[in-house]
Formats: sequence, structure tokens, C-alpha cells
Amino acid sequence: MYLMITVWDLARSDQTVEGLREYLRDYAVEAFSELEGMRFKVWFANPENQTWGAVYLWESAEALTRNTPPKPSKAIELIGYPPTSVSVFEVEAATAPGDEWQALAGIGNAMR
Repeated sequence: MYLMITVWDLARSDQTVEGLREYLRDYAVEAFSELEGMRFKVWFANPENQTWGAVYLWESAEALTRNTPPKPSKAIELIGYPPTSVSVFEVEAATAPGDEWQALAGIGNAMR
């Protein structure tokens, strides 16, 4: 499994964190729910610093490569440029509180 973190510094964009929330509500959450090979995506923001981004969990290197840059890429269109930073990591392990950790128990290189 692979984790990808994309971050935008919105300083050069006419777009704001507040404006991108509409994109999430009206389009992105549903559109990304159908992306093959993606296990989950979490969007994050810091309105004070006008930083916007997402964390993806991909089931394989092939899925990550096939979908990079992630499609649909309407965010690039709205913001006006590609992410300021993109980092990819191999997943070693994952957990969650309570009984939820069991759903993640086998994820990652360390758990093989």
C-alpha cells in the first residue's frame, strides 16, 4: 500500500480554502468515491495559512501510478496550478482506536 500527500499553497491562486469547500460538497467527495485502486482520501486545510491538500491511501503502486495526477483533477483547474508538494510513502502499518483497528490490522509492509 502507498500513501500520497498532496499540498497546495494557495498564495498564488484566486481560490481560497473557503471556496474549495463548495468543490468538496458539490463534486469531489462523490467523484473520488469511484476512483479505482484508492482505499480512502482525506482532504485537509489550514484557512489561516491558505493551505489545502489531501492524503490518499492506494492499494498498489500500479493504482497510484495509474491515477497520478489523480483524476478527476478539477482541483488543479480551480486552483490554477498543480500541487505545491507531492510526497509518496510505502505504508508500514496502520491502526485506529477501539475495535476499528482490526479493519486496518493487515495493512502495510511491517504486517506481512
